Formats: sequence, C-alpha cells, structure tokens
Amino acid sequence: MMKKSDDLYRATAHIREACLCLHAQRAARALARHFDEALRPCGLTSGQFSLLVVLNRPDPVGMGPVANFLAMDRSTLTANLKPLERDGLVAVAIDPQDRRGRKLSLTPQGRKTLRAAMSIWKGEHEALEKEIGADADMLRAGLRAIA
Repeated sequence: MMKKSDDLYRATAHIREACLCLHAQRAARALARHFDEALRPCGLTSGQFSLLVVLNRPDPVGMGPVANFLAMDRSTLTANLKPLERDGLVAVAIDPQDRRGRKLSLTPQGRKTLRAAMSIWKGEHEALEKEIGADADMLRAGLRAIA
C-alpha cells in the first residue's frame, strides 16, 4: 500500500521538473544575480538598469506605461524609482496635462550612467546568447508570449 507521503513526493517531484513558473523564477533570479554583479561598477542593479532602459526615450513618459511594460504595479515602480531619483539619474515631474500624474525621464547623469552600463550589458549579453545558442530567439519569443 502506498503512503500518502509517497504520493505527495511524486507529485512535487513532477512539479519541480515541469513547472514553468518555478523554472522561470529560478532563471530570473540567476540572471538578476549575474547582471547585478556585472553592473555593480556602474552602481546599478539589473532591475535599475532595466528601468533606465525603459525611460530612455525622447519625451518623458507616464508611470502607467512604464509599470505596464515592466509588469509591475505603480507602488513597486515608485519604490524602484526612489533610489534612482535620489542618485540624480531619474527626474519625476508633475504631468502638466494631469496634475495627479507623474512624468518620468532620465537626467543627463542618468543617460551617462546608462551609456556606461550598456557597454557592460552588451558584453555580458553577447556571452549569454552565445552560451544559449540558437535557442535564444525561441526563448525570447516564449518569454514575450508569457508576458
């Protein structure tokens, strides 16, 4: 007779092998740690780098589109913006069209920091794509479909 604990173990073993969410979380944490370390000389984390990339546009952008693109809520975005604003990399201004809203933009220092970080990112990303091989485009497509 099989014990319920054996049944539970087999079920969780299957989840450990098959769960897309679990594997995506593990991969995301590993990638974030890797890029956090690589971007450390610029004083950025991988998340901050991503935020600067999204804000690098000709005109200031509202918080809603940025939060939507990064798949985060506004309160998380606000928390992530605070250190970037404190360090003079991002400007947060009142939206002249809607005084309740905020417009986000990179400062000149933010663009300078982003430029330095991009050269690091490029080398790290090329190495990662080389390691992944031909599957990189398929992986990117799958991740976009999920997002």
